[in-house]
Amino acid sequence: MTDGFRESTESWRELLMDLRRRGLKQDPKLAIGDSALGFWTALREVFATTREQRCWVHKTTNVLNALPKSLQEKAKGHLHDIWQAETKAEASAAFDFFVETYRVKLARERDPSERAGERQGRRQVGQGSRGVVDLL
Repeated sequence: MTDGFRESTESWRELLMDLRRRGLKQDPKLAIGDSALGFWTALREVFATTREQRCWVHKTTNVLNALPKSLQEKAKGHLHDIWQAETKAEASAAFDFFVETYRVKLARERDPSERAGERQGRRQVGQGSRGVVDLL
């Protein structure tokens, strides 16, 4: 166990390099984590071939926080349909359903200027804000 400086790139780099020093011979196939930017930057430097995946618990929380409370329970179930799908095709279909169902609602919650644009008859969904696809 080593002390780090919050979640800095330097701290993560030191930890990942220590794995190499202790005998890790090849890059891990997959790394899963939250949105700690320091981790991902260090991972790319130390283990360049490792694939990255965002933690579904953190991802779900971020998406649900961007939705109105009244939609969160139903949306949570639809998010679970994505990561609990048995095949890639089922996951893709669940993802497409989620995007189509919640895109406008997420855009409205994340950027009040988009609500004003829609009231004026202009479709601005996804412009100037992080849309549902970015959150996922």
